[in-house]
Amino acid sequence: MSSSEEVSTLSGRAVILDLEGKAVGEVDLPPVFRCLVRADLIRRAYLSALTARIQPQGRDPMAGKRTSAESWGAGRGVSRVPRVKGRGYPKAASGARAAMTVGGVRVHAPRVGRVVWERINKKERELAIKSAIAATADIGLVGARHRIDGLTSVPLVVEDSLEGLERTADVYSFLERIGLGPELRRAKSRFRKIRAGRGKMRGRKRKSARGPLIIYRRDGGIFRASRNIPGVDVSSVDNLNVPLLAPGGIPGRLAIYTVSALDRMRERW
Repeated sequence: MSSSEEVSTLSGRAVILDLEGKAVGEVDLPPVFRCLVRADLIRRAYLSALTARIQPQGRDPMAGKRTSAESWGAGRGVSRVPRVKGRGYPKAASGARAAMTVGGVRVHAPRVGRVVWERINKKERELAIKSAIAATADIGLVGARHRIDGLTSVPLVVEDSLEGLERTADVYSFLERIGLGPELRRAKSRFRKIRAGRGKMRGRKRKSARGPLIIYRRDGGIFRASRNIPGVDVSSVDNLNVPLLAPGGIPGRLAIYTVSALDRMRERW
């Protein structure tokens, strides 16, 4: 696509591309793309969605306390650790109940009542989604996250024929034709990279780079055709959320919209 065919999104218009990567027309962007980018709201909405997936867990309040152990007191030449009552069986006189004993209580154990989910108001979450959508039209924010040296304007708008692609090879070829080859290679090189540090031991061993986000209105095969490309996410326009539009709570995701998806956004917002 030549520079003469490109239209800056600052004017509220974007170029429509076909599956060959050629400009075939222009389209007015919905008003939601003119919203103010609120990085603070986007971050808060992302943390709310992230913490909502955490399952509450805690300890039995009686854990380690179901024992007859009592301290013998001073004057017996032994420590004052509580010891199991009785004699003549293996557990008798062994330490129990205390935190440093086998099967003892745990100090500051997790509580079920602990508030983990960071709540957010419905209007704040809605505004955060609008703000994240507007950030996809900011060339500066998008360029800070992705390799888009061959692009001079965002977002990318494609004909509805993109929704009918059923083969992964066709989707990959299309992304390369519109100049996203370096971005796809970057995402592939960082696919399922092993995380540095202690996070490997805490259920977060691997992490993946985030590439383009394809947004459609009607699934004609594009979902299954795109989901196996490293870094590429695909979503319906009705299911957009902050984690998809701003991974990590950082605005500026490289987004590819179909024309019908923009029409649906114009109806919804």
